[in-house]
Formats: sequence, structure tokens, C-alpha cells
Amino acid sequence: MHAPGLFDLTDHLARLSAMGDPFEALDCHVNFEVFRPVLVEVLGYGERPKGGRPPYDAVVMFKVLVLALMHNLSDERMEFLIRDRFSWLRFLGFQIGEPTPDQKTIWLFREKLT
Repeated sequence: MHAPGLFDLTDHLARLSAMGDPFEALDCHVNFEVFRPVLVEVLGYGERPKGGRPPYDAVVMFKVLVLALMHNLSDERMEFLIRDRFSWLRFLGFQIGEPTPDQKTIWLFREKLT
């Protein structure tokens, strides 16, 4: 079995880009930051009491919902695929090993938004 090298992940992501990663194209054509003011206002992210874990970034969570809708996935399946797919991690801005939203967090975000 091959031991992972220092640049293996970088090379892997570069190959995904060369093959036409659709999430890179989506990120280029859609300015998701335009939604931030509305999301922050609707979700009340500025009015957070002290203590507890801070919420995931509103735009990242919005992108999670976009992915779920694009692929018609349940929150449970989204939790798995976010951790499993390098292209999704990159699209959402997560690093390998970094905490990612679980199914309950995705569900709560959707509920708060609706």
C-alpha cells in the first residue's frame, strides 16, 4: 500500500480541477457572499448569547443546503458526503479533519431559515 505523500491531496485536488470540478464552476459563477447580509439578519447570528459552540458560517451552511437540493439528499446523507468528498470539502471551505456540520446542525439551520 502506498504511504501518502506531502503533496498528494494538493495533487488530487488539482486533478479534480483539471477535470472540470463543477463546484469550482458554481463558485465562480455564483457570488454566495451576496446572501450573507440577508442570512445573518434572518438567522439572528449577531444576537448570540455568550457560551456554547459558535454556529457554522451562514454562507457555508447555505451552500450545504444548495448541495443537498442539487443532489436531493437527506441531512444524514449530507453529513456523510461532506466528510467523504474532497470536492465538497473544498467547495464549502473545510479542511480535512476540521469539524463539519452534522445532520442535526443542517436540519436546525434549514428550520431557522424557513
